[in-house]
Amino acid sequence: MLYDITRPVTPDLAVWPGDTPYGTTYVLQMAQGAPVNVSAITLSAHAGTHADAPYHWDPQGKRMGQVPLEPYIGPATVIDLSQALPHGGPILPEHLAHLDLARIQRLLVKSRASLRPDHVWEADFVYLAPETAQKLVEAGLWLFGTDAPSVDPQESQTLDAHHILGTGPVAILEMLQLRHVPPGEYELIALPLKLDNDGSPVRAVLRTLDG
Repeated sequence: MLYDITRPVTPDLAVWPGDTPYGTTYVLQMAQGAPVNVSAITLSAHAGTHADAPYHWDPQGKRMGQVPLEPYIGPATVIDLSQALPHGGPILPEHLAHLDLARIQRLLVKSRASLRPDHVWEADFVYLAPETAQKLVEAGLWLFGTDAPSVDPQESQTLDAHHILGTGPVAILEMLQLRHVPPGEYELIALPLKLDNDGSPVRAVLRTLDG
């Protein structure tokens, strides 16, 4: 069974305050006599469900087309923190104390953000406390995914969790849609585009291990 954990990219999709909303302009239209429909799109590299490249927070970091693909495909563990953090806030080490992080390659966190309508922006989302990010790095995590817009709080100017995860390096997925996904073990497939920039939208899916 497949779970599509990608937020739909539409003109109504909420984006980070001040970022570029999604837009479509048709260069050719069959309704106007063209043989095909051809559109040009405008969107942020961080619109909807997306991967962050190290260049997002580090001017010397790899761009999206340079990062290895292995972290984006493979075994993943989904946990639900919506009850533990009903009002957002930092994910602390104690929130992960029940996990054997040494055996987890990819960790996806479900929170109340998965209940947020796609057109609504909420600033009080869950994010990684720096000490938790460090714990994930020390455990050898390959990828951290969240249904929140960022692994750091909206007001952060230093992006501590991004920088710490980058020392792993731990790949980052943000704005997943995990509303209908039960906690458990899955296979993640969430390939970014080979772009020469700071991030990429992805089509993310989880496949149950029983097929």
